[in-house]
Amino acid sequence: MTIHSLARPAVLAAVALLACPTVASAAAAYPDRPVRMIVPFTPGGGTDLVARMIAQRLSENMGQTFVVDNRPAVDGVVGTEIAARSQPDGYTLLQVSTSHAINVALGRKLPYDTLKDFAPIAHTANQQLILVVNPALPVRSVKELVAYARAKPGALNYGSSSNATALPTELFKAMTGTQIQHIPYKGSPPMLADLIGGQIQMSIAAAISAIPQVRSGKLRVLAIGDSRRSPEMPDLPTIAEAGVPGYQATIWSGMLAPAGTPASIIDRLNREVVQVVRAADFRAKLLELGAESVGSTAAEWGAFLRNEIEKWQKIAKRANMRAE
Repeated sequence: MTIHSLARPAVLAAVALLACPTVASAAAAYPDRPVRMIVPFTPGGGTDLVARMIAQRLSENMGQTFVVDNRPAVDGVVGTEIAARSQPDGYTLLQVSTSHAINVALGRKLPYDTLKDFAPIAHTANQQLILVVNPALPVRSVKELVAYARAKPGALNYGSSSNATALPTELFKAMTGTQIQHIPYKGSPPMLADLIGGQIQMSIAAAISAIPQVRSGKLRVLAIGDSRRSPEMPDLPTIAEAGVPGYQATIWSGMLAPAGTPASIIDRLNREVVQVVRAADFRAKLLELGAESVGSTAAEWGAFLRNEIEKWQKIAKRANMRAE
């Protein structure tokens, strides 16, 4: 065997490496073109607002445009399926909310596997839920609302922008023994418009969407859904404090990528996203809007999703709620 024949495989390998960039080098160059961030809900809702804030900061920090692509329908299922079927190259991301877990908990038939078809990136924020009513409704506390609903079974309508707000309200109904009719909407803006207009009377809504209407006097807020008060609204009682002991519900949001996205890209995105959401000015802005920054490792976010599915499955069973 000649030296030439021995050297040939090495030469061919070197040529192949030059012709086909390695995964590591591709990740090092990431992102070298615009990145699409799918939000499977309408513009103007809480998850959309958080996603747009993050996309703007990522664009500034990473030198490429992160474009929010709203794909609303079926409580986030349509946009989520688009993300699941996208190339796992880091150029399609998905911003999800509590509906991602609740759709499983309600037994909805899904065209994707909620856990297996996605790679976790980071838990980005928790959005407070607040109980709001039309100011014309003659109630100024949770106890008065419960008494009114019990006195007039079926007379009240509540609106939800997704199952992420419907299920917490069904939990409220189950814990208070009230009959309140559910009116579903395709997003927060149309739901809040009808609540302000009096077509519906109440909602347990994302604070990030409803607080501006409360501050303008168009809606009356009765309580917050979390187990602790908000530092931005310290005088606002929790629903548990105000008459429904043990009640607790929030909306979370976080970022995913299609399963199979290179680990190096996931790691890069995690570092960048956590840096964004933990920045002092970003945290302050979210608090002002009624949300809290989180920031987590990808592994922590994956474990959180699994736990949330189990939690909401128990709540759905307790409330006897299934996907329609």
